[in-house]
Amino acid sequence: MDNAIYAALTRQSGLTREMRTIANNIANVNTTGFRREGVVFSEYMVALDRRGETLAMANARGRMVDLSAGSMTLTNGQFDLAIEGEGYFLVQTPQGNRLTRAGAFMPNAGGELVNPDGHHLLDDGQAPIIVPDGIRHVGVGDDGTITADGLPIGRVGVFGPPDPSQMLHEAGTLFTPGTEIVAREEGRVRQGFLEESNVNPVLEISRMIEVQRAYELGQSFLDGEDQRIRAAITAMTR
Repeated sequence: MDNAIYAALTRQSGLTREMRTIANNIANVNTTGFRREGVVFSEYMVALDRRGETLAMANARGRMVDLSAGSMTLTNGQFDLAIEGEGYFLVQTPQGNRLTRAGAFMPNAGGELVNPDGHHLLDDGQAPIIVPDGIRHVGVGDDGTITADGLPIGRVGVFGPPDPSQMLHEAGTLFTPGTEIVAREEGRVRQGFLEESNVNPVLEISRMIEVQRAYELGQSFLDGEDQRIRAAITAMTR
């Protein structure tokens, strides 16, 4: 196969991955605490022979996560929480503790605060938060202090890694810290609010159109190369 086709195919493969990423962003435009992703393209060289000749090919294996904050929406929900500023909630999952900005919580049958997936919200000591039975009002202060009918019962933990770039984005709204986490005192907890996704649907759709056109252009090139090779083979075998 011609080297130009190899180079074009690596580009097409990267564009396909980017299209999937954009589609996932659009699908999560209304997901609380979601962070948009992007694909990082780079170039790598492949040696062709011993004389030092190389072929430049596309590499789209890296990804970028936009950690900028989304807008806050007032819900007045007693257990709806959002973080203003730096920091993340810490939830307990079967795979270990994970960071998240999605703050929709609720008490389970045992009074423990959990997210819709059943993962426990952890306090500043990384222990589950329990709301006692019979409580009429739960308040959460800016520093995360939780009060039940006026009495303090715990404090919502606000954490983050020393280097946010080390975090790994898992499925949905969860992040693996990548390194040890520390308390983030600058993050303020807002009760009765939820942080929306930071996906801009207009920009994502515009980007999707650009990627689609780039893919169609690459496909046209591949079709042209295929016809050229077929014509050459036909001419040589006559």
